[in-house]
Amino acid sequence: MLSTILRNNFVRRSFSSRIFSQNEYETAADSTLERLSDYFDQIADSFPVSEQFDVSHAMGVLTVNVSKSVGTYVINKQSPNKQIWLSSPMSGPKRYDLEEEGKWTYAHDGEQLDSLLNREFRKILADDRIDFSRHV
Repeated sequence: MLSTILRNNFVRRSFSSRIFSQNEYETAADSTLERLSDYFDQIADSFPVSEQFDVSHAMGVLTVNVSKSVGTYVINKQSPNKQIWLSSPMSGPKRYDLEEEGKWTYAHDGEQLDSLLNREFRKILADDRIDFSRHV
């Protein structure tokens, strides 16, 4: 019984009730990466970051080198799966699915991409003003 409930709960969280077309996915993913890139640039201008802090965005791959001690974030499109993949030096790899509300959600724990980035960058920069919610 419990395994059925857990399995049904996982299935419900794992798949959006809406199937996005390839074009809808590409538009959403490109827009998300562009907004994230812009916000990371704003962070570099508005918060005390390391000299190594560097943001680059090209061909569906956003790379944020935070510092030598923290490491590098890579956020990229995975068009065949209609996902955005995140490689975080703090929490490891995650694969995000586009939900009907336009949010990117990690199926294994239900956490949204903006929530994870908020938590990690607030810790890295020791500043609660970091807010990715309007940029993802």
